[in-house]
Formats: sequence, structure tokens, C-alpha cells
Amino acid sequence: LRRALRPSSSPLLERPLGRPRCDVALASFALLFSELVQYCQSRVCSVAELQARLALLGRHVGLRLLDVLVSRERGLRRETKLLGALLFVKGPAWRALFGREADKLEQANDDARTFYIIEREALVNAFVSVPRDHGSLNCAAFTAGLVEALLAAAGFPARVTAHWHKGTTLMIRFAEAVVARERGLEGR
Repeated sequence: LRRALRPSSSPLLERPLGRPRCDVALASFALLFSELVQYCQSRVCSVAELQARLALLGRHVGLRLLDVLVSRERGLRRETKLLGALLFVKGPAWRALFGREADKLEQANDDARTFYIIEREALVNAFVSVPRDHGSLNCAAFTAGLVEALLAAAGFPARVTAHWHKGTTLMIRFAEAVVARERGLEGR
């Protein structure tokens, strides 16, 4: 009777949650991402719609990614401070996604709610050839959606947009409640 109540052991369930060593070939990523862009492009009428669709797909990925990254990188400990969350996105999250850290993290001089993640050569823009009529297309909108979902799931709601400046720049504008909460934590 005890044997019947004992759960069966599965090799899949016995694997550790630690970091697996499985890098994806750059050519495979480039092909998959360019097909994703072409798929989205065939269903929209303008560059703005295409970027919105890419951002939406990025959000779906980002929502699922946070729990995996926190369990692998931080031992199930989430960030409670704004700067710590941004450094987590710039460092471990970016490294898990693109194989290296983002180039820079900057704060706007005139606004405490605005931060920038700067990537000189964004991988998502490297292998997509943009037609002349779509000159302003920035495929990093996918990454912007991903980062927006990561931050929102971590408790730091923000609006993230991709821009062409110093390469590719993700502009992160946090909700006022996040900045107010951060000021309250500093007062402790």
C-alpha cells in the first residue's frame, strides 16, 4: 500500500533548476526572429502597428521569463529597490537573453522616473533588413516589450519604448507610484 501511494520519480522532475548550458546558435536566432518580424509585418499596415505587435510579443516572453531568471540567478530572491531591479535587467537578464550585458544604464538628468538602457548594436536589429518605406522601424520594440513585462512582473510598472539614439536606446519611464515607493524606502 505504501508503494502505491509513493509518487513515481521522474528524471525531468529531479533535474536542478540551476543554469543549464544550452546556448542557441546566432544563425538560428536570426532566422527565427526575422521570421517573427515578417509574420508580424504581414498582419499590419504601418510601422507603428508593427512595433506595437513586436512589443506585445515581447511582453508575452518577458512575463514568462522573470520567474526562471529569479530562480536561476538570485536564488528566488526578488529585488525590492528600483536601482537593483534595473541592474538585474541590465546584467543577468540581458546576459541570459543576448549572451552579454547591456552597454549602459543611465538616468535622465531632469526626470527621476526616466532611465535608459543603451545597446550600441542590438542583436534584434542586427539581422533584419529594413525596407526603405519602413525606415524608422526599430525591431528592439520586441526587447522593449520584454523589459516592460519583466519590470511589471517584478513590481515596478513602467512604460518602455525603443528609440534610435547612440545605437538602440530603451527609454524606461516608471509610474509615479514606483518613484514614491522608492522615496519611502529611502526614508527608512
